[in-house]
Amino acid sequence: MGDPAAVGDFIESELAKVADPGRAEKERAYLKSELVFLGVGVPATRRLVRESWTQNDGLDHDGLIATVNRLWGSDIHEHRMATVELLKLAPPAALSVDDRPMLEHLLSTARTWAYVDSLAADVVGTLVVSSPKAWSPVLDQWASDEDFWIRRSALLSLLVPLRQGGGDFGRFSRYADAMLDEREFFIRKAIGWVLRDTSRWRPELVADWIEPRVARASGVTVREAVKHLDPERRARIMEAYATSR
Repeated sequence: MGDPAAVGDFIESELAKVADPGRAEKERAYLKSELVFLGVGVPATRRLVRESWTQNDGLDHDGLIATVNRLWGSDIHEHRMATVELLKLAPPAALSVDDRPMLEHLLSTARTWAYVDSLAADVVGTLVVSSPKAWSPVLDQWASDEDFWIRRSALLSLLVPLRQGGGDFGRFSRYADAMLDEREFFIRKAIGWVLRDTSRWRPELVADWIEPRVARASGVTVREAVKHLDPERRARIMEAYATSR
């Protein structure tokens, strides 16, 4: 397998070469971040990470963790984005539930959807699909964590298979129902997001879930949940929501 130092050096040097100061300032303002921005978009960052992986023949577990720690420890936004892309690129077997502390550290220190959402849905979500029994108790704990980014991660870790017409809607339902009264926007949005994407394949399941809960749900949750429902059912749910206010 490859040399983690070489992978890290390549990513950092190549990102610096394609930096765009004008774009950097706009992205920094958009994300309201105190990090340093180079102005490199996600597609370009992803391409450079793939190049580094291919040229160095991948990374074993220890090399992956070393590179993650190096890039995430930087104060440069694109280095952190590269961390996410690197973890997405690694095969599921490269990580296990024993890496939970590392993943929790990333999620709890990310402090923005720009990192959390892909870490949760694509990285943790892939591990959950590959080893559901190992990760189920972890997600149960995350769903009641005091950090709302960790709670959001518990929800979004179930997103991808639900979006594809499968997944564990029962587990999502338990988590979402427990969080439905929360006032935190990023929790409300995540619940609505998962419901919206689930409804592309199973609209009646989503409609039957949200309709009796509209008095408890926030506007953003309800509006997202009903986007792909039958127009009549959508109108009925929205009317019930308005009446409950």
